[in-house]
Amino acid sequence: MIQLQQVSKYYPVGFGKNEILKDIDLTVQEGEFVSIMGPSGSGKSTLLHILGLLEEPSDGQYLFAGERVDKMNEKKRTQLHRDAIGFVFQAYHLIDELTVYENIETPLLYKNIPASERKSRVADVLDRFNIVAKKDLFPNQLSGGQQQLVGIARAIVAAPRVILADEPTGNLHSEQARVIMELFKQLNQQDKITIIQVTHSDVNATYGNRIIQIRDGRIQAQ
Repeated sequence: MIQLQQVSKYYPVGFGKNEILKDIDLTVQEGEFVSIMGPSGSGKSTLLHILGLLEEPSDGQYLFAGERVDKMNEKKRTQLHRDAIGFVFQAYHLIDELTVYENIETPLLYKNIPASERKSRVADVLDRFNIVAKKDLFPNQLSGGQQQLVGIARAIVAAPRVILADEPTGNLHSEQARVIMELFKQLNQQDKITIIQVTHSDVNATYGNRIIQIRDGRIQAQ
């Protein structure tokens, strides 16, 4: 489903360059749950941002479902990002001025989905995540765990093929983290959504079926 071939990422610095990722070869099959681990500054988040089309590789090829992402025009990349990829962030990234309902609905507005279908989809995820009672609250009225539930609901409401999660439990206490990770496991096993998470947590990493270790911008082990 996802294939990186000799992918590097660097930024010019004076007459040289600052290398963030070096010659990354990575294949993720549809339906996998992959954990990416490594020390701070190892390139984990940059790798996730490239997979999520938030950054472009400096060198190498990125294939999504057999198509060269690095050869796509901006319109097609945007469409792929909206239709196939859901992002979950450590800091939630909810919109403070919108209610829970409106935050979850936002991706559907970008896809021009009719109002009746939007209403149905949002109602489904509110019910599934047991947050119907919170739908008219604003993010600052929620606990961290509840905000992350809303973030995940927003990520899946548009039915993505893959969820990319960047330290999804980094701001949560252990019980909230367990609830979130169990939810990811359910989405992976029951909904067949491919999940790629970046994590520092050994416990979180075990929820995946494969752990990738990255250090100094290179994959060390899988």
